[in-house]
Amino acid sequence: MKKKAGEENYKQLDLKRGVDFIGITCVFYCHDGKGNLLMHKRSARCRDEVGRWDVGGGAMEFGETFEEAVCREIREEYATEVLDLKFLGAHNVLRENGEIKTHWIALIFTARVDPEEVRIGDPEKVEEIGWFDVYNPPSPTHSMVPSFLEMVKKEILQK
Repeated sequence: MKKKAGEENYKQLDLKRGVDFIGITCVFYCHDGKGNLLMHKRSARCRDEVGRWDVGGGAMEFGETFEEAVCREIREEYATEVLDLKFLGAHNVLRENGEIKTHWIALIFTARVDPEEVRIGDPEKVEEIGWFDVYNPPSPTHSMVPSFLEMVKKEILQK
């Protein structure tokens, strides 16, 4: 696989996104256009919040647009294409993972996908997937899911 310009620089220094410098992540709340959210249960191989239900997300790669990053991540995680994508906003995400402080800028999106096309695309990190009513998500959820859920509800339920 061809390396992208700039990618080797931080890897040679062994810098970690979100820990040694601010990371940029695209977070996506996939939905079916009928008030249901696609969520996945985090596997034992995830770096944190194992066993919790989460929406999709992933770090941007050098040279990608926001939209390209979201579409790539959705293909990787859920093996499907985006039918409609909406940007909802950007937010600071300051957390602690054990004793390690992390700082990410989260770009929040809603993405309408075809439920018939969705499947697990990353079995190492995704234990199972399911569709849930936006008002009744599964429990427990990833700690950041509730932070943006009200904003997401307004977007995906507007007619």
